[in-house]
Amino acid sequence: MLQITDLTYRIAGRLLLDQASVTIPAGHRVALVGRNGTGKSTLLRLIAGEVQADAGAITLPTGLKMGWVKQEAPGSETTLIDAVLAADTERTALLAEAETATDPLRIAEIHHRLSDIQAHSAEARAARILSGLGFDADAQRRPCSDFSGGWRMRVALAGVLFAEPDLLLLDEPTNHLDLEATLWLEEYLRNYPHTMLIVSHDRGLLNRVPTSIVHLDQLKLTAYGGNYDQFVQVRTMRMEHAKAQAAKQDAQRAHLQAFVDRFRAKASKATQAQSKLKAIERLGPRIQVIDDTPVNFNFPSPDELAPPLIRLDNVSVGYGDRVVLRKLGLRIDADDRIALLGANGNGKSTLVKLLAGRLGTMGGEMFRSSKLRVGYFAQHQSDELNLNWTALQQMQSVMPTGTLEGQARSHLGRFGFTQPKADTKISSLSGGEKAKLLLAMMTRDAPHILMLDEPTNHLDIDSREALVEALNEYEGAVIVISHDPHLVELTADRLWLVNEGTCKPFEGDLEDYKRLLLEKSRAERAAAAGVGGNAAADKSGGRDARKEERRAAAELRQQLAPLRRQIEGLEKKMATLTKRKTELEAKLADPKLYEGPSDKVSKLQIELGSVSNDLEGVEMEWLDLSEQMETALAAGSV
Repeated sequence: MLQITDLTYRIAGRLLLDQASVTIPAGHRVALVGRNGTGKSTLLRLIAGEVQADAGAITLPTGLKMGWVKQEAPGSETTLIDAVLAADTERTALLAEAETATDPLRIAEIHHRLSDIQAHSAEARAARILSGLGFDADAQRRPCSDFSGGWRMRVALAGVLFAEPDLLLLDEPTNHLDLEATLWLEEYLRNYPHTMLIVSHDRGLLNRVPTSIVHLDQLKLTAYGGNYDQFVQVRTMRMEHAKAQAAKQDAQRAHLQAFVDRFRAKASKATQAQSKLKAIERLGPRIQVIDDTPVNFNFPSPDELAPPLIRLDNVSVGYGDRVVLRKLGLRIDADDRIALLGANGNGKSTLVKLLAGRLGTMGGEMFRSSKLRVGYFAQHQSDELNLNWTALQQMQSVMPTGTLEGQARSHLGRFGFTQPKADTKISSLSGGEKAKLLLAMMTRDAPHILMLDEPTNHLDIDSREALVEALNEYEGAVIVISHDPHLVELTADRLWLVNEGTCKPFEGDLEDYKRLLLEKSRAERAAAAGVGGNAAADKSGGRDARKEERRAAAELRQQLAPLRRQIEGLEKKMATLTKRKTELEAKLADPKLYEGPSDKVSKLQIELGSVSNDLEGVEMEWLDLSEQMETALAAGSV
């Protein structure tokens, strides 16, 4: 299907691809992965023919229909449904020709082809895709110009999916979607019948959609079978093997070189020394093992406040005279980890602005702890950055007057900003680096609550994993809006559903919510197909039973929450102790240590014994509590 051979490409003198080659067979769903800035989007543009390679070739079958979402979204007076229908250019051309054709033979050919491409069901298919991406029947009849840029990008995506090209190219397709549309798209792509090449940093999607992975790294393309987790496992094994081979080669080289250095001057050994030198040459160049620089975030821990941090009693909120959410009765404590669910436009961002103090109430009572500090990450906050400043200048602008430069640099360092990067103009930073700068800015005063509105839009997979780890280690409360199910599943203990003009706790987990959306989608399709009353009534009992099951499961999770938090705390302790134990063992394994004072060795050995004992005790406690958790879950009660 797609053959890339010795492809070389430079942009502004910087080499992105150097004699890179890979083959993608027909019908495969392939994910293109790699760190931000390695050239993934550029490779898609090369395949699409938007830019030309410096050398090498991209070979595609003759007559192949290719589709990919352009950066410019439709903004005309054309309705959404018509814009999507127009994306199938063959159908549009055939329908136009059918209006004017006079030759009976050609008319028959046109109608036969229209039947082959299922033109009769085109509008229903387009409507289903638009519905899946968040547009109801009324919205589908409105002009594209009525919608913002993000919603128009959904229309552009819908058009490409509707056209069903032989080769589908997708570049971060979930960036403009909410969680609901992301879950729908994931299921749609799993059943896509043709070849697909997708760039995404959504780990859940990368595990459930692709049949293979292509890794862009070190200017080369390497293919792996399976999903993303399988790719990580195989690549890790390859890197470990390469490290072992490099260590073995280094040991051989050192052994041979030591002989040469020792006996080169002795006439009796000169011949053997020359032989060893030739053996060193035969070893070839040193095996290069290049590890990716790890990404780390570190949120400062806040001081303790008495609960609750925030409480809402019958609160209404909105803009001007328009109420968006009403009857809000919610409470946030220091140990809460909450994800907000609900389609875009339902009011999730409005609720976060209220909680962050960016919006006032329109009714009801809102209590906030007087000493509460909030870290707020807004979805479009990067627009507020001064592109002419350096990251350090931007950081200093939000820190208290008199803050030392070293303190600002130290805080930036928590988010991977080394001295050169901190002194780089913001205009030269990538989208992911700007997101990291915003995370650094919002946590400058050790907030008690982190409120994150789509924080992962510009983060690569490694940065997303670092964010998950940092949030789980953070000791304050977290409220997150995200279209990334992986992030939600790993960081949220509770779910709130923003829907029908209010927000309430959701009785269930993310899998329950996925099932709810699937049931809703099926019901809508059944209604559209004319499936009526009796069938719906027959299913109502089943829905009530499932609702009761979800309610019971939610109650059990709530009862087990304190036990779960204990287990999570022990897991953090185990991670800290394991890390320290590894450090101590590495120090004690260093031969140079024993050339120094013996008391230093003794202190390290004593500390290692203490850490090992502590780790064993924490592990035993963790095992005991984990067994209690499993028993409670199996019994259905605590």
